[in-house]
Amino acid sequence: MIEIQMSHDLRNILGQLSDTPPEAYAIIRGGSDYPDIWGVMYLYPCWGGTLVLTEVQALPQDTDPCGIHIHGFHIHEGKSCNSSDDQEAFSNTGQHWNPDNCPHPSHAGDLPPLFGSCGYALSIFYTRQFVPDEVIGRTVVIHMMPDDFKTQPSGDSGEKIACGEICANEKAQYIPLPAGME
Repeated sequence: MIEIQMSHDLRNILGQLSDTPPEAYAIIRGGSDYPDIWGVMYLYPCWGGTLVLTEVQALPQDTDPCGIHIHGFHIHEGKSCNSSDDQEAFSNTGQHWNPDNCPHPSHAGDLPPLFGSCGYALSIFYTRQFVPDEVIGRTVVIHMMPDDFKTQPSGDSGEKIACGEICANEKAQYIPLPAGME
């Protein structure tokens, strides 16, 4: 057995996740080409930044065991997951959210990629790039390909395959998943 040493603060934060509703959340759904994708992103204020917890199911799977199972994951500047045209899914999400006009991959909306395993991804990370209030009303997007962390302006992560609108948790309660997503 491996013993893991955690700081007291981290242990407290992780323990509180089960007792504390998130300040903001997004219900993530796949586009018309990926209708089975669904998930949720929770945003908790923490240490002057945000603790982001994301769970996604039914991501595309490569049958090659050495294939790519990594997906770009970003907060976008747009406020809606709708599309204004029939050519591109989630076209109203716009570009990566970038309030400080930084080059990629230093946009505030550049998040760690999602690593899929049998179509499932779980991610928990901390960022000081934003607090939950700053991204309420924005969108979060999952891309088909991994972000290369160099191509400008957005990392060449390909097609937008799923999207969620980031909402305030006004009732400060746990967010029930929509029917069929539990």
